[in-house]
Amino acid sequence: MNTRMRRAAVAIAAGAMAVSLAACGSAKESGDNADSTGSAKKGDDIKVGLLLPENATARYEKFDRPLIEKKVKELTGGKGEVVYANAKQDASTQNQQVDTMVTNKVDVLIVDAVDSKAIAGSVKKAKDANIPVVAYDRLAEGPIDAYTSFDNVTVGKTQGDALLKALGSKAKDGQIVMMNGSSTDPNAAQFKQGAHSVLDGKVKVGREYDTKEWKPENANANMEGAISALGKDKIVGVYSANDGMAGGIITALKAAGIADIPVTGQDAELSGVQRIVTGEQYMSVYKPYPKEADVAAEMAVALAQGKSLDSIAKDKVDSPTTKAIPSVLVPVVSLTKDNINDTVIKDGIYTVSEICTGKYKAACDKIGLQ
Repeated sequence: MNTRMRRAAVAIAAGAMAVSLAACGSAKESGDNADSTGSAKKGDDIKVGLLLPENATARYEKFDRPLIEKKVKELTGGKGEVVYANAKQDASTQNQQVDTMVTNKVDVLIVDAVDSKAIAGSVKKAKDANIPVVAYDRLAEGPIDAYTSFDNVTVGKTQGDALLKALGSKAKDGQIVMMNGSSTDPNAAQFKQGAHSVLDGKVKVGREYDTKEWKPENANANMEGAISALGKDKIVGVYSANDGMAGGIITALKAAGIADIPVTGQDAELSGVQRIVTGEQYMSVYKPYPKEADVAAEMAVALAQGKSLDSIAKDKVDSPTTKAIPSVLVPVVSLTKDNINDTVIKDGIYTVSEICTGKYKAACDKIGLQ
């Protein structure tokens, strides 16, 4: 897997560009840190704390963690150390993990928050200890020094556009179910916003859910409730905010005897790509993790070494607590069976043999994936 990740990092870093994000209104936090240059200048012998939110979604352990670790090593001549912790979807655990890293005097933190609001106090503790914080993938609250993610409103628009394309004239014939992400995740709200901006007025939303903790089993239960409430003949499509939930949704659809309706997703998980190959899932949003991970590592190393972020972050975003956070936002791609070769395979995320295992072989052959 390391070889593929190296190819992915090189290919995507060469082609991906940051895009701008319209800053939302916010109250300025005292000690606004947009011009922060981090801790006192250090060399390459630095300690980077990496806090990821959960391990149920395949991307965090398979992509984000090893890619960030690899890039930190590259940027520091092998001298930089990454100290890792995973909160397993528990905000209190993550706050304790921040406290531990502050106590252990890491030089910088990269934090993908379980709960963007609940983490704010811990971010302030780190800042008070002169430890800069990079918000990774989700815009945490508190005195954040830098942020990198994908343009989340665009992700939702991409999903909504794909669903409408798949529905065609059926958009007027029935209802869709919207399965949004967790209410504690600020990204989920932006995905929802983008999707509604495309779907509203063009298709009727029969039922809509904010899915607790993004868990597939919760999405499955919600979908069962929607089928019971709406009737299986009335549902023409499902907006699912990610691939994990799409799996739970599709299980509920199959159990109810519902087939051949489009279901969206996000993250280009292997299981999601395989469902796209077979036609069970219509699309996913491919997010180039190597680019996002590289940027997070670059930001973290620069901040730990007391360097400016001007050459890395060209954009600024506002959180509800902090204005003008130096940011890099990475573009995304709508992944369907028509462009698997040109995206996740070309970029080295998966090989054809990984996707086209036994039961998927015939479907792969049918779409020319060999």
